[in-house]
Amino acid sequence: MMDADTLQAALPGYFAPWVQALGLQVASLDSQSVTLRLPQNAQLSRVGGMLCGQAMMAAADTAMVLALINHFGAFRPCTTVQMNSSFLKPLSNQDALVEARVVRAGKSLAFGEIDIRGADDGKSICRATTTYALL
Repeated sequence: MMDADTLQAALPGYFAPWVQALGLQVASLDSQSVTLRLPQNAQLSRVGGMLCGQAMMAAADTAMVLALINHFGAFRPCTTVQMNSSFLKPLSNQDALVEARVVRAGKSLAFGEIDIRGADDGKSICRATTTYALL
């Protein structure tokens, strides 16, 4: 298992500048998952201050790559093959917590689940499943 500082340092090392602009912070981790905090930001919001789906999916994908780094103990090149998301309710006026959990990681594929929830109320706003090709 990695530590939060190492995973935080991976953000500028492996992700595009626009992903870094999301302001993601490693909030917690354990042997199975990584949780990122996505700060509430007017630039990521649409009418009514609701967090936009595009920002949620970028944060979810980023969290899962960090969860894979944590799982393997080092960065392994990978690419998203599939991401299926269900938006459950809008999130307004609070940060989001993006918890990514590795379900299974083999030699060539990895599978994960992501739960995005309000940082203040803990209510789930989006669930996603992912498949990654390990290169």
